[in-house]
Amino acid sequence: MNLSFPWRQWLPSLPVLQWGRAYNREALASDSLAALIVTLMLIPQSLAYAMLAGLPAEVGLYASVAPLLLYAIFGTSRVLAVGPVAVVSLMTAAAIGQHAVAGTPQYWAVAITLAFLSGVLLLAMGLLRLGFLANFLSHPVISGFISASGILIAASQLKTLMGVKADGHTFVELSLSLLTQIGQVHVLTLGIGVLTVAFLFWVRSGLKPLLQRAGMGPRAADAVAKTGPVAAILVTTLLTWALDWQGQGVKIVGAVPQGLPPFTLPLWNLELWQQLLVPALLISVVGFVESVSVGQTLAAKRRQRIDPDQELVALGSSNLGAAFTGGFPVTGGFARSVVNFDAGAQTPAAGVFTALGITLASLFLTPALYYLPQATLAATIVVAVLSLVDLGILRKTWHYGKSDFAAVLATLVTTLTVGVESGLVVGVGVSLALYLYRTSRPHMAEVGLVAGTEHFRNVLRHAVRVSPRVLSLRVDESLYFANSRALEDRINNAVASHPELEHVVLQCSAINDIDASALESLEAIDRRLRDAGVRLHLSEVKGPVMDRLKSTEFLHRLSGEVFLTHYQAVHQLSPEVA
Repeated sequence: MNLSFPWRQWLPSLPVLQWGRAYNREALASDSLAALIVTLMLIPQSLAYAMLAGLPAEVGLYASVAPLLLYAIFGTSRVLAVGPVAVVSLMTAAAIGQHAVAGTPQYWAVAITLAFLSGVLLLAMGLLRLGFLANFLSHPVISGFISASGILIAASQLKTLMGVKADGHTFVELSLSLLTQIGQVHVLTLGIGVLTVAFLFWVRSGLKPLLQRAGMGPRAADAVAKTGPVAAILVTTLLTWALDWQGQGVKIVGAVPQGLPPFTLPLWNLELWQQLLVPALLISVVGFVESVSVGQTLAAKRRQRIDPDQELVALGSSNLGAAFTGGFPVTGGFARSVVNFDAGAQTPAAGVFTALGITLASLFLTPALYYLPQATLAATIVVAVLSLVDLGILRKTWHYGKSDFAAVLATLVTTLTVGVESGLVVGVGVSLALYLYRTSRPHMAEVGLVAGTEHFRNVLRHAVRVSPRVLSLRVDESLYFANSRALEDRINNAVASHPELEHVVLQCSAINDIDASALESLEAIDRRLRDAGVRLHLSEVKGPVMDRLKSTEFLHRLSGEVFLTHYQAVHQLSPEVA
């Protein structure tokens, strides 16, 4: 038996070989321009998100090189920009803060280990084609989680904007801690932070129209507007150096080591791995959902497609790359990917060029960051994450579906008051619990024939024709262990209230599956009906469901028949109606 891996069959399917064969000068020009713009955007974000995760600023640069290179090889999205993102950085800080003190070598080592575990989990899920697991995170839950995380991240940066010390991992703890420090606010630091926040918000909405009115083209104006964070860093750094704001109490980034990303290894500590396994899984799933959502949205605009299972492999490889080059968990960023798309990126080669730009910045530009105020980076984070907050989801879900509203509210409240990991788990738990509750009480309608047609509709909603001898019952849900008893109760009640009843026809057009518990319920229903002198029939059974029923004794013991259409059943059992 040959157990060797089929490399020759697998290698041609690599995404890099598929888009690489058709690469040309036009794509090169577009990718290079997009990479330049994304690099200018990614440098301040990388520094800021590393500090948000409790890591040295240069770690953000390290986490933006190897992941981009590896995603270009394995990723299926043409424009997804992989690197540090706000929510994952917050989850990283929450996960490793329990095992080491921020700013220490041990803290960095645990972050590297977390990236390694996240990479292994993502890679394993990709190879096992488990991308469907992300479907358990509903959009309302993800929206509530990201919104709450955005609020929490913004609150965590207020201490840096105010120049005070504050502790706490929840919104309540942070708020109370900040209130006790109001009298200790450093006015100069607060001024830098507030003005930077105001400038960045203005750049997002006001600079592009201003440049267009001045005669600049839309694309060029948009590109210049995207460099707002770089301009903020440049100006505040120069002012801090020239006016000696450091000597006046403004905290700065300080020395940022020059050089290429180092080769690092995770901690080989089984006990630590066990403790980090759940946080790593949550980070992996959240990162995957965010990446796939962004990737699919942007791909659809160009009539392209992405492969979710291959994306798991790509993100897993990216995180492993981050772990072995001194980084921390990464994923596809929404803002950077949109900028990459708008800037005209054609292929993942744009990510390769961006990685090259980050490498050059690590080699030559880091000394210039010495006088960069930490308040400027905090302002960059605040502006970035507030754009993620969408409290309108509460109003939308309240009006559309109370169960979705409950899931969003539970996720928001738990994330803000308990923590990010608990918030996500509670959101998923509430969603699944509400789904089980809802499907355990399926909609079941007695249907009748619409005169002059072969269509059947709910007797409570339409004027239809029915027979007292035949009960036509439509179940609008798959049958499984949680709702099979509800079907038994409904049929028992119907038989008790219809003394002339001779036939029960179960219309199965909406039933996609029948599990073992539901099958036992159908067998019990058939026995009780037979004892009462009533026959049970099925109609419009779907092919996959019929295949499973044929593998059992149920159809052989069924007191009635299986009809291709419900009209055929009614026509045969009650001709006066049809």
